[in-house]
Amino acid sequence: MSGTTTAAAAPRRRAAGAGANRWVVLVVLCVSLLLVAVDATVLHVAVPAVTEDLKPGAIELLWIVDIYPLVCASLLILFGTLGDRVGRRRILLLGYALFGVASGIAALAHDPQLLIMARALLGVGGAMIMPATLSILRQVFPDRRERAVAIGVWSAVAAVGAAAGPLLGGFLLEHFWWGSVFLVNIPLMLVSLPVGRLVLPESRGTVDGPWDVVGALMAAGGLFGVVFGVKRLGGGEAVAGAYTLAPLVVGAALLILFVRRQRRRTHPLVDLRMFARPAFSTSVGCIVLAMLALVGLELIAAQYLQLVLGLSPLQTGLRLLPLTFAAMAAGLAGARALRRFGPRRMVCFGFCLTAGSVLVLTAMGRSDNPGLLLSGFLLLGFGLETTLFGAYESMLSEAPPAQAGGAAAIGETSYQLGAGIGIALLGSVMNAAYAPGLTSVAGVPAAASASAGHSLGEAYDIAGRLGGPAGTALRAAARDSFVHGLHVTLLVSAGLLLLGAAMALRLPRAMQCETDGDVTVAGVTVGEVTGGEVPGAEVAGVPGPRDAARVAAGGGSVPAESVGRGRR
Repeated sequence: MSGTTTAAAAPRRRAAGAGANRWVVLVVLCVSLLLVAVDATVLHVAVPAVTEDLKPGAIELLWIVDIYPLVCASLLILFGTLGDRVGRRRILLLGYALFGVASGIAALAHDPQLLIMARALLGVGGAMIMPATLSILRQVFPDRRERAVAIGVWSAVAAVGAAAGPLLGGFLLEHFWWGSVFLVNIPLMLVSLPVGRLVLPESRGTVDGPWDVVGALMAAGGLFGVVFGVKRLGGGEAVAGAYTLAPLVVGAALLILFVRRQRRRTHPLVDLRMFARPAFSTSVGCIVLAMLALVGLELIAAQYLQLVLGLSPLQTGLRLLPLTFAAMAAGLAGARALRRFGPRRMVCFGFCLTAGSVLVLTAMGRSDNPGLLLSGFLLLGFGLETTLFGAYESMLSEAPPAQAGGAAAIGETSYQLGAGIGIALLGSVMNAAYAPGLTSVAGVPAAASASAGHSLGEAYDIAGRLGGPAGTALRAAARDSFVHGLHVTLLVSAGLLLLGAAMALRLPRAMQCETDGDVTVAGVTVGEVTGGEVPGAEVAGVPGPRDAARVAAGGGSVPAESVGRGRR
């Protein structure tokens, strides 16, 4: 048995790239994730320049910003499970290529519709890249302690990318036109494609039965419809409107049908029984709430820094830089903190710290206060990254071993869904608090006041055209209304974060570093493994309640009675 297993595993070791250093693989995966995360926020500081050049309407502008995370979130389950079938590296490399092509189209877009289409294609590429990074990371780090360090770096890069986007965008806008924020992706992708092909291991999940194409499309359509409806509401559309209510109803119906279909199938795309585990479902909810706060607040903060304080795009990015450094520090310290304090205290503390930072930022006003912004952004970055790291690690540890691809897709979907809904939800709160302050400005026509209520940028544009005392009054009223809306939005965000802290109380008290799990070697399931890495083996799933590990060191044999007898 030993000789047969060893011989059969040899080709698989070569196919999986077992000779590649796993830390080099982590670097490549983090570069992939960084590009995807940066693209989610890099456009935020470019919104005024895009508005001036392409003149999009309010809804078009919302789509330009939000279509990327919406499409990405909708397709993560589809591409995450497809990667389990056809190869995760293959899907990742295809995502690289599509990302580069879509970036070129976005950079050269001459109207809002083309830019929206290019951003949608970027979302497709992102959906191919993100679950593949986490699945490959799970394969090359089978030991949970090392994996915790890798997830800390991985989640730090995600937060850093979201925070660094405005800085990169600001730098490029200082020297080039707004399309340069997309062109920067192309040389990076041209390097990532050949490097990824050489360094990254190919792997497939241990899957039974055919891939549920219909189920994958139902999940994608349902998520798209629901978030589309939420986006319409965020743009101020009436709930009863045909283009708002219909997507919500159709999307919800598709998701309900998807759930029913998965429960009936012998081999579902996603084992929904995972959500019956309190720690798993709680972790998913925590990821959604954390990203909702991060991305929604960043968009509003970028507008505040530029339009209220009058900072340049580059200055805006520099003001947000402390958030990046704090997130990096929290991610790198996350593995040790998790072992010491456990998921419950770590995630709860992260949410409370983030809520406190948001309340600190409510002191922002019409005048600049660099010290306040510095302390607020430092606390915000450290708190959010602490929350994300603890929630991700707990979610992966609670997923059944056979559901690696499904768990990775759920985690990434919750990440992107939180980002997309965050912009729509907090944007809706912002608009509801901002617009009433412009309904009756002295000397300003009613039609001009109504148009100024759409956004602060539009209000400034109208004020410039009016000129004189009326224009000055409109500009001052719009600025005051925006600051008021910002305070209301921050209070709502703080409430959501405290809700997340309460949710986190359902997480486990301690991180258990020993697990049982199944490892697949040359297509044979080996049960009762307890500790380190099986060279070249495919790990059948994400970590269970106690981690997978060691088959007889030094090439020892696999007990015959354990072959094909994994835990069920």
